[in-house]
Amino acid sequence: MIAYLLTSILIAGATLFVRRERHLFFTGMLFYGVQAAFAAAIFAGGLYGKASTGWFAFDAAGSLFYVLLCVVSAFAYFHSEAYLRDNALREIRTYSALLMLLTTAIAGAYFAANLAVTWIFLEATTLCAAGIVYYRRSAHSLEAAWKYVFVCSTGIAMAYLGILLLAAATKCESLQYDVVAQSVAGANALYLKVAFLLILCGYSCKIELFPLHTVGIDANFAAPSPASALISTGLVNAGFLALLRVYKLLAASEVFPWVRSVLLIVGVLSLVIGALFLRRTNNYKRFLSYSTVENMGIAAIGLGIGGVGVWAAVFHVVCHTLIKSSLFLQMAVVRQVYNGYRINRIGDYIHINRVGAIGLLVGMVALMAFPPSPLFLSELMILGETVAVGKWWLVGGMLLLLCIVIYSFCSRMIRLCYQPNQDELHLSKADRALSWSALSLLIAALVLGLWQPDFLQGLIDRIVLP
Repeated sequence: MIAYLLTSILIAGATLFVRRERHLFFTGMLFYGVQAAFAAAIFAGGLYGKASTGWFAFDAAGSLFYVLLCVVSAFAYFHSEAYLRDNALREIRTYSALLMLLTTAIAGAYFAANLAVTWIFLEATTLCAAGIVYYRRSAHSLEAAWKYVFVCSTGIAMAYLGILLLAAATKCESLQYDVVAQSVAGANALYLKVAFLLILCGYSCKIELFPLHTVGIDANFAAPSPASALISTGLVNAGFLALLRVYKLLAASEVFPWVRSVLLIVGVLSLVIGALFLRRTNNYKRFLSYSTVENMGIAAIGLGIGGVGVWAAVFHVVCHTLIKSSLFLQMAVVRQVYNGYRINRIGDYIHINRVGAIGLLVGMVALMAFPPSPLFLSELMILGETVAVGKWWLVGGMLLLLCIVIYSFCSRMIRLCYQPNQDELHLSKADRALSWSALSLLIAALVLGLWQPDFLQGLIDRIVLP
């Protein structure tokens, strides 16, 4: 793992010194060749199930999300080359290096087997993502970058206090997840509750859950769209996985029912915020960001319900990664055409870029969890488990909020594709090859809605096991 981290960092550093644009392509190929080789070493080279240096472990959760990270990050990187083609080389190479470093930091968080190591890598993602958010060097991007650094640093500091309190409650000298899990049964209940609240609130800035969800929305809005595809999926998944590990180690404690109740409350509040603000925003990138809040709220509800809901939550996050990244990449092409994302100003996209419009409409159907969307399966499983435990009020509330989400998505995406356009067009910049490329991620997600391979099911089974 150390060799992987050093190699990836060195390639990212070398990217800062390239002198020609085509060299960026070669450094990108080298970087993602390293990522592919590392993934192959995990699944085919015998690394899976082993530990590295005592700080990292190649378990099912980290391995599955790492594969998704490699795919989404590669799409984001090579879409960025086309998206930023007219920008200065100095700016593009800095952006490319930060994208590589962000990918490396996220991978470190995925494989961390220690609470403190997870915390360190999540803090590293803050610095990398902030640099990407500031890419356009505008007053708005500067504000978004500083806000991201301040809020995320505050949240990560809260999480660190929670980790210290968890260590004090369990009286563990080591912060290894398995060591803490063995000592949690006899720990002080009050300390455990406060620790979980601090960790949940702190990591919510990464997961884009209530209460610190707003910083992720501003970051996605200010960052270039291909980078938003990585921030709203790969980085969100890092926060989700960090929370899931804490959730699992508390499963043996007496406070676990309380933990699940807290996750239910946070999930419902996130779903409410996402559904209501989908109706209010007038920008397509913010619109997709609030959709992330809504979907992560559904995943939190799955964890809070427990049982099969935990399996459904992990599957939901996996499939959301493919669908949401596809939509953000499609939005990058939309900006090439309209030079903006204003909902009430742009339209008639179906006649300008038919492939991109179809990708957005199909993505709309998939994100609304209509069959054959894989999100239909995960949401149905969560609703079924909710009915099984007798929480009918929650079922009614979720269905009402999901109806609001469906209406919002239909009205916004249909308006983009069919309403008369009012803004200036930049048709010469439309790159339909990028629309086809983004559509491939969506097709992969729809395949998962129709067929879940045994390999994937087995990985998720091992993730949700106590």
